[in-house]
Amino acid sequence: MSNSLTYKDAGVDVVKGASLVESIKKMVQKTNRPGVMGSIGGFGGLFSPNFSRMERPVLVSSTDGVGTKLKVAHMMGVHNTVGLDLVAMCVNDIAVQGAEPLFFLDYISMGSLDETVAEAIIDGITKGCQQARCALIGGETAEMPGMYSQGEYDLAGFAVGAVDDHKIVDGSEIHVGHKIIGIGSSGLHSNGYALVRKICFEKLGLSVESQVPELSKGLGEELLIPTRIYSELIQGILRTIKVGGFAHITDGGIDKNIVRVIPNACKAVLHRGSWEIPAIFNWLQDAGGVEEAEMMRTFNNGIGLAVVVPDSFAQSLLDMLEAMNEKAWLIGEIAARDEDESQVQWV
Repeated sequence: MSNSLTYKDAGVDVVKGASLVESIKKMVQKTNRPGVMGSIGGFGGLFSPNFSRMERPVLVSSTDGVGTKLKVAHMMGVHNTVGLDLVAMCVNDIAVQGAEPLFFLDYISMGSLDETVAEAIIDGITKGCQQARCALIGGETAEMPGMYSQGEYDLAGFAVGAVDDHKIVDGSEIHVGHKIIGIGSSGLHSNGYALVRKICFEKLGLSVESQVPELSKGLGEELLIPTRIYSELIQGILRTIKVGGFAHITDGGIDKNIVRVIPNACKAVLHRGSWEIPAIFNWLQDAGGVEEAEMMRTFNNGIGLAVVVPDSFAQSLLDMLEAMNEKAWLIGEIAARDEDESQVQWV
């Protein structure tokens, strides 16, 4: 039939998809760790874990995306940093429960497969997996004609880790008198970008090429700084410090995330001005006329990870982090909470 239609006519090129898998195999191999079986391209990723060091292994999993930070990547034409964001948003959530990341899978969805863009994204994903010491064992690249504007795409990630049952960090051992240590973020990470874009591009009419005097980088470059991956740092802390709980500071800011690890009978008393807030947050607040409470419940404001430790370990942790050139501050403490009180108090 001379006029017969093909899948390619409908916007899906399976040949390009197969070509992409072949082109990324060497990148993916760099993430291999003990337990990886086979290579990408099968129906499912294979991983054989060695739990001989654990008495009762527990699997911990997380899934997440990068949100509308992808819009900024599209505006910049820079696609190798959002892969790092994708890994970070997933592995940080399992790491704060004491889990060691084991493997990762990604999902990339495009209107029309652009192999160059896809390779850049996967390059970032593999670099993130190397930082987190987890293996990229599979994924999916989908062409979805008509779903996205020209050149745009969406990402999702899936991470699995393991922790010994008696080493799970869940906040249950947090008590009154424990201290809260804040560890610095690299910037905005991957939260609040709907508000960021509204301030920068709608209210102020700026572009990603704009130079903002208050910032050390161009606006687009500043907005694309990747999310920090804390998994190795967390494992190092757990080897030497008794920890009551970790909080990954993402959507909802410090308030909403710290309460996820604090027992109901306790509250977090947080001290304003106790840490250094990076310039991007102060500039966004001033430029957008954003109230402090809104800033605190939208952004990380310079704290990407909070650690709750007994008072007797607080200074040791601060000293350890200083020796590692980490920015860290004593930002609060745990106090008793009345039944009708909020679990977060700012002083």
